Amino acid sequence: MSRVRIVTDSTSDIPAELRQELGIEVVPLKVHLGTETFLDSVNIEPEQFYERLAQSSAPPTTSQPSPVDFVELYKRILSEDPEASILSIHLSSAMSGTYQSAVLARSLLEQDADITTIDSRSACYGFGQLVVLAAEAARDGKSKDEIVAMVEKARDNMVLYFLVDTLEYLQKGGRIGKASALLGSLLNIKPILSIDQEGSIYSIDKARGTKKAMARIMELMKKQVGDDRTLRVVVAHANAMPAAEELSASIRQHFQVSSLGYTSIGPVIGTHAGPGTVAVFALVE
Repeated sequence: MSRVRIVTDSTSDIPAELRQELGIEVVPLKVHLGTETFLDSVNIEPEQFYERLAQSSAPPTTSQPSPVDFVELYKRILSEDPEASILSIHLSSAMSGTYQSAVLARSLLEQDADITTIDSRSACYGFGQLVVLAAEAARDGKSKDEIVAMVEKARDNMVLYFLVDTLEYLQKGGRIGKASALLGSLLNIKPILSIDQEGSIYSIDKARGTKKAMARIMELMKKQVGDDRTLRVVVAHANAMPAAEELSASIRQHFQVSSLGYTSIGPVIGTHAGPGTVAVFALVE
C-alpha cells in the first residue's frame, strides 16, 4: 500500500510543531503589508503580524499561491516517494482561488501522479482539524479512500463559530458598510460568524459585549450538537489569549470535552477577521 502524504495551505493555521510531528506539507499564502510581502506563517508569525498591523496605517492585503507553487511541492513529494498518494486539502473555494490553484497544478503533472484535492468549504482550524485528522489516519496506515471518506464526513459535521472583536476589519474587507461598522462599534456589537455548507462566511447572530456573545455561542452549539455529546475542540485566537481562555472555560462548563487545544489565527485569516477575534472549532466524537 502506498503511503498517503497530506498537503494543505497556511490558512489551516495548524501549529508548526503539530505539522512537523504529523508530516503535513504546507503551501503558504502571501500577506502584503505596505511595500513588503510575507509568506503566511513562514517569514512572519502571527505575533509579529499583529504587532505590525497595530502600527500600520494602510490595511494589509492577501494573495493566493500560484499553481506553480503547488506543482513544485507535489513534484518534491513524488521525487522523495514515487509511490506516494497525495491528499491536498485547502481553504474554501468560495473565499479564495487557492483550491483552484491546487486543482490546476494536479492537471499539469503526469497522469499517473496520484493526487486528490479536497475543497474544505471552511477556513482556519475549521479545516485545519480535518487536515490533522487526515494526517493521523495516514500515519495509522489508512488508505487514501478511507481518509477521504473520513474527511468528507467530518467536514459536513464541523461545529465552528467566530467571535469578531471589532467590525473595522470586516468593513475594510468590504463585508459591511462604514456606517454599520461605526454604529456597531459605538454599541459594542460583537458579530458571531459561521461558515455555511457552500463554504461562505455569514453572520449568524450578534450580541452586545463579549460575555453575552460567548453565552450565545454556547446556546448555538447546544442547539447544533446537544449537550450530551463528546467534543474534540480547538480554540483559535488573533492575539487574544485571555479571550480564548475565557471561551475555553465556558466550553468545558457546558460540554463534555475529550481534548481542548489552542492555535493562533494566522496573518491571512487575521487580515480579514482582525485582532481580538476568537473562534471555536469542534468535532463530535
